Amino acid sequence: MTQNIGKIDRLLRIIVGLAILSLTVVGPHTLWGLLGLIPLGTALIGWCPPYAMLGINTCGTKSNPMS
Repeated sequence: MTQNIGKIDRLLRIIVGLAILSLTVVGPHTLWGLLGLIPLGTALIGWCPPYAMLGINTCGTKSNPMS
């Protein structure tokens, strides 16, 4: 698994994930807020399965110093 999520994408996923996850504590107090673990998890590992299937990469290109 190579990373396919860039820095800005990761930051947005963390913010959205925490906001959705907070719904289990504040607001409607439902377990639907646990869906916030999905964007939070993908941000922490840096890999998104739908991005991989669609060929999307927001990581940018990294130059190889050996080439």
